[in-house]
Amino acid sequence: MKLTTFHVTVDPHEVVVAHLDGRSKILPAGRHRRTRNATYSPISTARRLLQLAPQEIPTSDGAQVKITAVADVRVVDPLAGLEFEQPEQAIYLAIQVALRDEFAELDVTEAAQAPRSNPDLVARVKARAVEAGTRVGYEVSSVVIKDVILPADLRSAAMALLTAKTRGLAQLESARAETAALRTLANGAKILEDHPALAKLRMVQAIPMGSSLSLRLDDDARAQAD
Repeated sequence: MKLTTFHVTVDPHEVVVAHLDGRSKILPAGRHRRTRNATYSPISTARRLLQLAPQEIPTSDGAQVKITAVADVRVVDPLAGLEFEQPEQAIYLAIQVALRDEFAELDVTEAAQAPRSNPDLVARVKARAVEAGTRVGYEVSSVVIKDVILPADLRSAAMALLTAKTRGLAQLESARAETAALRTLANGAKILEDHPALAKLRMVQAIPMGSSLSLRLDDDARAQAD
């Protein structure tokens, strides 16, 4: 907003509330003639994010989870908001109470999965925020539950469980590989036992390059040679 002696210029993405003799009116973006003795209050109409501080909420099984949320809001009725010193706090409080009411009905496992697995819960929280926003002249277009943070001891237990599962899978895979290797060796040994000539050939193939090889004929082989 820019004020001169004779004019009021309202910037885009804002409105100005003009007060005179106990009455108020809205000046939209543009240039307006300034009224003598009137006061002017600029109000932004741009969308912005209302960030909630992390909320520590008890679940139905006695655990404490920490929840963060953010709402997308903008002013649509500046005159309605004039009745409140901090109109956004009404939306903040509505979301805060809605989160406590909703998560108090869940156990800690359900609470951790709720933002993804329970869209109805998120919709109910948003409905409470929309209702509060309407009272103070705000539009609430979305409410996002960003994080549900479990207590440190539960996170440690979950990590230990995941580590144990991963270690067990690794050991199982190692046992399977060892069993397969032994089965292959057993099959190879059976083949060599059934085919002695193949065993001798395999032995010859295993001799390193450059080694000398001596052959000895047994009595039956020499008799056949004679």
